[in-house]
Amino acid sequence: MTSLRRFTIPAIAAVAAATLAIAPAAVAGGPGGGHGHPSNPGDDTLLRYAEDTWASLHAMTDPATGLASDNISGDLAEAGEYTSPTNIGGYLWSTIVARDLGIIGKKDARERLRTTLTTLASMERHEPSGMYYNWYSPTDASKLTTWPDSGDVVYPFLSTVDNGWLAASLRVVASAEPSLKRQATVLYDSMDFGWFHDLNAREGVTLNRGGFWVEPPGDGCAVPDNYAGDGPDVYYTCHWYDTTVSEARIATYLGIANGQIPASAYYGTYRTMPDQACDFGWQEQKPVGETREYLGVSVFEGTYEYAGQRLVPSWGGSMFEALMPDLFVPEAQWGANSWAVNHPATVEAQRWHGMEEAGYGYWGFSPASDPFAGYREYGVEGLGISADGYASDAESTDVDYGYEGCRDATNPSPEYGDGVVTPHASFLALPYDRDAVLTNLEGLESNFDSYGAGGFYDAIAVGSGTVADRYLSLDQSMIMAAIGNELLDDKLKKYFVDKKFEKVVRPLVEAQIFSNADN
Repeated sequence: MTSLRRFTIPAIAAVAAATLAIAPAAVAGGPGGGHGHPSNPGDDTLLRYAEDTWASLHAMTDPATGLASDNISGDLAEAGEYTSPTNIGGYLWSTIVARDLGIIGKKDARERLRTTLTTLASMERHEPSGMYYNWYSPTDASKLTTWPDSGDVVYPFLSTVDNGWLAASLRVVASAEPSLKRQATVLYDSMDFGWFHDLNAREGVTLNRGGFWVEPPGDGCAVPDNYAGDGPDVYYTCHWYDTTVSEARIATYLGIANGQIPASAYYGTYRTMPDQACDFGWQEQKPVGETREYLGVSVFEGTYEYAGQRLVPSWGGSMFEALMPDLFVPEAQWGANSWAVNHPATVEAQRWHGMEEAGYGYWGFSPASDPFAGYREYGVEGLGISADGYASDAESTDVDYGYEGCRDATNPSPEYGDGVVTPHASFLALPYDRDAVLTNLEGLESNFDSYGAGGFYDAIAVGSGTVADRYLSLDQSMIMAAIGNELLDDKLKKYFVDKKFEKVVRPLVEAQIFSNADN
């Protein structure tokens, strides 16, 4: 399938730097890898974490389909009966990392990848867009229309961000395993992100919707339209992905690189909500910044103050919103005046919150399994735009700093309860504070029943010692990616980024300035 509309990036003279070729990294070793052994302090520990994390991904993957389940119990005995494009993509890139670390052999990895790609080619999709539905059975790859646990109706949905992570993994496979390049590329080329992109989101601004249904959902808000301009309408979510520090930016990168959405879309999202009287006075705090223009898009480069520094917040204040795309796109390398400042600031803010402000003694907060049953969104609320963003503790302690001239503060100095730390959030911080990450993880492993046959359990309530003793494939695959990049010199990024991607995307990232940058 080819895209129904194509966009090209205009020249940005101020940042027209020569494109740098990305050379393959030297492979660090591991058991059975034949490449020597890690040499930096802590490398052996990271390799052990990777070996055990891989064990959970192996256990939750159906060998016949090559589809990883969404989750598995802590004893690796009972896997969930559903999977998503993100889960599938995470297994693909984790297989590459396991191979490159020497945890599994090259032939084993190749056959695993081939099985998954073959299954992906056979799965039911939305054919006009080439996009995958959000829930499938991992055992027979069928699209789910009823929820396995409850029998509730599932209205088949196509998620922008989930398809983004699957597409990212296909790029990695195509680069990392030459024998499967054609198979992975055919799937990747069939995925058109233009179907998600609203060219009339706001005046002068284009944005991705959250996704769409082919048929109207049973309840909730849906907007009938067709952004591809051909065929019957689909039913879009009523929200856009409109914040910059969001995991959803992976889909924007891909759509721009593929020419399926305009380059100006990179600048269309909010850094913070605008500072316009009290129109956005509901947000966590009053932002400070200045307005700049990029490719004709006027951007308020707002920042929040937190932990003695200024930074661009995410919606909920979680680590994965900020750092998951950085596993694949070298944002900090390319964005000297944006991500190179904001990523380490986010890590330091999360560390400061856990160690100083809340006094948990541990840090790293991101959506994960709830140690007290179910699933919850965890984060540092003060790092989030939403005034009722993601809490860092089991009590959902609210933080309210107020908004100057618009909303009085109700709880600017809260007392926090049973802090819930999520290990994958700490792994994501490896590039920005390796020593603090290793110390944090060592403490979690030593002082809690937080580590099993599949590595770290998904979340630990560090006050009560209550543990969510299961594994989520998304969180495990983030850990694999983070360790792979740390031990293999950012190899996942080098697989993901080719010359075309760099030529198109790098100038956009280089041009961007956040108001917390020292420029």
